[in-house]
This record gives sequence, C-alpha cells and structure tokens, in this order.
Amino acid sequence: MDGTLVDSHAVVEAVWTEFCERHGLDPRVVISFAHGRQAGDTVAHFLPALSRETRAELVSGLVVEEVTRTDGIVEVPGARRLLAALAERGAPVAIVTSAPRELAIARLNAAGVGIPDVLVAAEDVERGKPDPSCYLLAAQRLGVPIAGCVVFEDAEAGLAAGVASGGRTVVVGGHVSATTDGLERIRDYTGAVPGVEHAAVTS
Repeated sequence: MDGTLVDSHAVVEAVWTEFCERHGLDPRVVISFAHGRQAGDTVAHFLPALSRETRAELVSGLVVEEVTRTDGIVEVPGARRLLAALAERGAPVAIVTSAPRELAIARLNAAGVGIPDVLVAAEDVERGKPDPSCYLLAAQRLGVPIAGCVVFEDAEAGLAAGVASGGRTVVVGGHVSATTDGLERIRDYTGAVPGVEHAAVTS
C-alpha cells in the first residue's frame, strides 16, 4: 500500500522521525529499516530491551498518530485508474500491507484509492514481510494460485516477500538491491493498462 498505491512518504517520515527523537535513535537508519515492515517488528528491532507490553504500547501510539495524520497523502500516479481497469475486467485484486487495518483504510480513503474485498493487514498474519505468508494468504482469499498473481512492491521487505511467495513480482519506483535483479520495474502506473484478463494483482 504505502509507496505502491498510496504516497504517504511525508507522514511516515515525520512520525518515525519524532519517534526516533524521543528514543535516541537515528531516523535515517530506522526509517530505512521500517519501510515495508510492520511497526511492531521495527520497534522490536531497535528497542529489544523493552518488554513486549511496552513495545505494544509504543506501536499503538504510533498507529494513533498515523491514523490522524492524513494531510498530503495522495495516490501513486495512475493507481486509481489501474484498479478501476482491473475491476472492469473482473480481475481479482487484493491489497497486502504491513499497516494495521485501521491505518490502511484511513490512508486509502485519504488518497481516494478504492478498497478491494480482500485486504490483508498486519493483524492477519503472524509474521510480517519479508515473510511471504501475507501474499500467500491474499492469493488463498482471492482463490487464485500465487503463480497466477502479480505482486507490485516498492520496498525491500515487500519485494523479498513477493519473490519468496512465488508471485510475479514487479518493482514500483527506484529501489535497487540484489532482490530486484531481473525483476520487472515501473516508475508508477501512469498509462498502465492490465494485459492479463484473469490475473490477480496484489499490492
């Protein structure tokens, strides 16, 4: 969702920067790690000494902040048009996000991006990205084999999850790593029209 369908870059950076300032962490390092991952995984990685209960409280506070800060959130160019074209063709679509459901819905609504019937959010899986279980669950709920799905991702954790799931993984944007070697890439969805009538698209 974030960085793939919804451009929430400014809000995400602001919230995590403030979090880092409160806890003596380097925002650049934390934000780089956090992109595409569940907030709980990020907090646990950088503040491992805290109790599970304390980490849960911190994550809850982050979510509250992010849900209420939607100014400047917009669609990734062409995202709405792509989803509308897929709907017209009857292609099953899922959104797979590391965000909690409440936050995902808030950002999708703020960007004016439709919410498909299948939305796999943080609370739906035991392990977040880069674990592929989120994409496998989305394919299962769509009733489509993962090999018949296209995964659009922009962040390392999500790309790793997409590749590991067995879905056809497409890089959205400029992220480059060993994971992206050989993958298809698009800048955004400007002018994009789905070319496979029955393909499920997860993002």
